[in-house]
Amino acid sequence: MTSEELNIEFLAAVDSVNEHTDAFSADFLLRLYAYYKVATNSQDQPTSRNPLIGAFKTNALFQIRDLEPDQAKEHYIEVVKLYFLYRK
Repeated sequence: MTSEELNIEFLAAVDSVNEHTDAFSADFLLRLYAYYKVATNSQDQPTSRNPLIGAFKTNALFQIRDLEPDQAKEHYIEVVKLYFLYRK
């Protein structure tokens, strides 16, 4: 898959998550959060009004600290595909 194809598929996966109206589990959202932050090269520090949520976000990022952006995009796509395949 080319880099352009990967970006298109990644953005489609992001759109499908954003358009989904049912609630996601906190664990699922944390994984998506971490993959998205790495995939988009976001340098922003995890923030939350609740310090515990900020700690969970930091931990999620720490767990994938060695992934390259393209790898994070691939993981994000795969996690989203599996969710929508098996959610019913």
